[in-house]
Amino acid sequence: MSTTVNVLDFTRIGMDDVPRVGGKNASLGEMVVHLADAGVRVPGGFATTADAYRDFLAVGGLDREISGLLTGLDIDDVNELARRGALIRSRIMEQPFPDALEKDIRDAYAALVAADPDPDQVTWAVRSSATAEDLPDASFAGQQETYLNIGGIDNILRAVKAVFASLYNDRAIAYRVHNGFRHDDVALSAGVQRMVRTDIGASGVMFTVDTESGFDRAVFVTASYGLGEAVVQGAVNPDEFYVSKPAVRAGKTGKDAVLSRTVGGKAVAMRYAGGSDIDSATRWEDVPEEDRRRFCVTDEEVTELARHAMAIEDHYGRPMDIEWGRDGLDGKLYILQARPETVVSRRTGQALSRFEIDKDATAQAEVLAEGRSIGQRVGSGPVRVLRSLDDMDRMKPGDVLVAEITDPDWEPVMKRASAIITERGGRTCHAAIIARELGVPAIVGTGDATTVLTDGEEVTVSCAEGDTGRVYRGVLPYEEKTTDAGDMPDIPVKIMMNVATPDQAFSFSSLPNDGVGLARMEFIINRQIGVHPRALLDRDTLTPELRRRVDTITAAYPDPREFFIRRVVEGVATIAAAFDPKPVIVRLSDFKTNEYANLLAGDLYEPEEENPMLGYRGAARYVSEDFRDCFAMECEALRRVREDMGLTNVKIMIPFVRTTAELDDVLELMASHGLSRGSGGDTTGRGALEIVMMCEVPSNYLLADEFLDRVDGFSIGSNDMTQLILGVDRDSGLVAHDFDERNPAVLKVLESAVTSCTSRGKYVGICGQGPSDHPDLAAWLVERGIVSLSLTPDTVVQTWLSLADQSDREGGNRS
Repeated sequence: MSTTVNVLDFTRIGMDDVPRVGGKNASLGEMVVHLADAGVRVPGGFATTADAYRDFLAVGGLDREISGLLTGLDIDDVNELARRGALIRSRIMEQPFPDALEKDIRDAYAALVAADPDPDQVTWAVRSSATAEDLPDASFAGQQETYLNIGGIDNILRAVKAVFASLYNDRAIAYRVHNGFRHDDVALSAGVQRMVRTDIGASGVMFTVDTESGFDRAVFVTASYGLGEAVVQGAVNPDEFYVSKPAVRAGKTGKDAVLSRTVGGKAVAMRYAGGSDIDSATRWEDVPEEDRRRFCVTDEEVTELARHAMAIEDHYGRPMDIEWGRDGLDGKLYILQARPETVVSRRTGQALSRFEIDKDATAQAEVLAEGRSIGQRVGSGPVRVLRSLDDMDRMKPGDVLVAEITDPDWEPVMKRASAIITERGGRTCHAAIIARELGVPAIVGTGDATTVLTDGEEVTVSCAEGDTGRVYRGVLPYEEKTTDAGDMPDIPVKIMMNVATPDQAFSFSSLPNDGVGLARMEFIINRQIGVHPRALLDRDTLTPELRRRVDTITAAYPDPREFFIRRVVEGVATIAAAFDPKPVIVRLSDFKTNEYANLLAGDLYEPEEENPMLGYRGAARYVSEDFRDCFAMECEALRRVREDMGLTNVKIMIPFVRTTAELDDVLELMASHGLSRGSGGDTTGRGALEIVMMCEVPSNYLLADEFLDRVDGFSIGSNDMTQLILGVDRDSGLVAHDFDERNPAVLKVLESAVTSCTSRGKYVGICGQGPSDHPDLAAWLVERGIVSLSLTPDTVVQTWLSLADQSDREGGNRS
C-alpha cells in the first residue's frame, strides 16, 4: 500500500513546503495560516503534492519516455520544440491517475464542498504550482496553465491532469533550459481553490514596488472588470493606481492615500461561460462604453488592497507580486496569489543606468505609434509583425517584435527581440513582465501597432521619455549613461532638481538630490488635465461638441471641478511622495496666454497679446476677476496634498510677481483658501507652510527687502531675469545670441539677490536653466553663498562632481 501523501489542505502548508507543493501553493497556505489576523482574505483549497506527481509519471515508465524525448532537444528549433512538447502532453493526458491519488482528490474535494455554505454556487480554480516556481531569484509565473470556473469532481480531475501536462508546454520547457533547471528536477503541484466571483466583480495585479523605477514607498495596483486573466494576459489596458505606503501606515484611506490614478481602456472582460470544464468554462465579453470610462474600483478599495499588499510584503520581508479579486456577490476583496517580485528587487549596487535619446532627432522624426512605456530603455531594429505563433520562424535576433498580444507561449521568440510592441496590455501584463526580465524596452497598449507599423521597416523604440513610449521611424541616435550614485562627495550647496512631470518622479528620486527646487504646476495641468480650467467651471455653457469632449475627459471623476483638483493633487502628490521628506517646491501655474490657449477650449478665454511673455501671467492672473475661481482650484489641490494627504514637504512658490501690492493680494487670496504662510506644522513648527517667490523681475531684486518681508525666500528664475535685464526676448531666434545668464549685468543682479537673502537668513536658490547649462555659472553662484541649485536631472551628477572638484582645488590652493 502506498505511503505517499497525495493531497494537503492549504491550512496544513506554508513556505517550508515549496519542495512538496511548489511556490504558488506554499504561498497560498502561508497566507491562509499567518495573514488572516491582518485581514488578508485568501480563498481556501487543497494542493496535490510533488510526490503524487512523480508517482503518476512513474506509472508505466512515462517519466523515462519523457526524459528520452527531451534529450538532445534544441529549444531554438521552435518546430521540433513544439512537436516534442505536444507529444509529451498528449501522453500525460492519456495516463490514468493511480487509484490512491484519484481517491484522495475526490475526498479532499468532497470535504471542501461539504464545508461550503452554498456549494451549488461554487466553482473552482485549478492552478499550477511548480516546485521551482516563485523563488526569489526566478519567476516561473505563467509557465504552466491555470483553469478557472471548473465545476464538478470529474472536470476537476481532468483539469488537474491538464495542469500536470502543462509542465511540458513549449514555453515551460524553454524557460527551464534558459534558467538552468533540469527538467526532472521540477515537479508539479495542482492547487484546487474556491473561485471568487470576480467575473461579475473586478480583479487585477499589484506590486509592492514600482515595476519601472524600483521605488519602494508606493504600492502599484492594476484593475479591470472580470477575471484576472484579462490583466495577466494583457488582453486589456487596466486602470492603474499608486498608493502611498506612508499614508496607509498613518491610517489614511481613500483619496487621501491614493497618489495617482489612470483610467484604462478595459475593453473586454473574461466572464463565466455556460460550461464548467476546461474547454467551456469562460468567455470574453465586450465591456459597455460607459463602464470603460470610469474606474472599476473605488479609492477605498484601492487603499484596502494596498494595506493587504503591505501586510504580505511585511510577512515575507521582500517586494511581492500579488493577484487579487473583488467578489461581485459579497463585495469583498480577496488575495488569489502572491509571489516574490523578481526583476527590480534583484537590482544591486548604486550604479544608475539611464538611456538618453537625441532630442533634436526625436523632434524631427515621425512618431508611428505610442503606448505605455515599460522600462526606461531605447532599442531599434527592423519591425517584425507576428499575427500568430505560426509566424515565429520569421523573427530574427535583433528584430522589433510587434504583436496584438503575447502570452507565455511567445517567450521563446520574445528572447530574440531588441524591443517589444503590443496593441493591448498594461504595465503588469505578460509582455511587460517578460520585457523587464529580458531587459529590453517594450511599449504596450498601442491599439494599432500591427497595422501602422510595416514589416521590415527600421524603427526606434523609446521608453526613455516618461510614461508614454514612442515608436519613431528610422534608427535614431541614443546613448546609455551609467552613473555611480554611491557616496557622493560633500559640497557647500544643496543640489535639487527641476521635475517637469510626475511620471518620472520615482525614477528621478533615486538620483543624488536634496529635493525638488522646481515642480511646475503648468506642466502638471498640461499633462494631466489638458483642458482650460475656465472651461471645466463653465461646462454647462459650452457648445454641445465641447461639452461632449469635456465629459469624455472627466468621466471617471465626480464632476469637472473635482477632476481638475484631483488631477493636480495626483501630480503634486506623486512628486512630493517620491522625494518625501525632502522639500518639494511647487510653483503655481505660470502659463502665458498663448500657452493657455493651446488647452482644450483655451481659445474661448484667452486674449491675444503681442508679447505674452510680458503679459497676463503669474501673480497678476491669480488675482484677476476672470481667473480667481480657477486659481481657487489650484489652492484647494495644494491644501489637500499638505493637509489631507500629510505631504507637508510641499512648499509653494509664486511666479512673476511685479509689485509688493500684487504679492499682498496673492497671499491674502491663498490664505482665504487655507494656504496661510506658517500654517499646518506640528507643535515644533516642523512642516509649516513655507511660501517663496520667484526672483525674476528687476523689481524683485531692486526691492528685495520689501518682498522678503512677505515671503520665506527667493528662487531665482535666471531665464526671465536675463530676458528682462538684457531686453532679449528669449523666444526670439533673431536675438538668441545675446541671451547669456553670465552677462556681467545679469551676474550683478544675481549676486545682489543672493546677498539680500543670505544677509537676512532667508532661503535663496536658483531654478533657472543657467546652472544646468553652464557649470562655471553654478560654481560662481556657490562662491556667492547660494543655498541651493535646482538642476535638470540629467546634469545633477555631473554638476555635483564638478563642484566637488572645484572645492577640492580651492581647498588645496588655500592650504
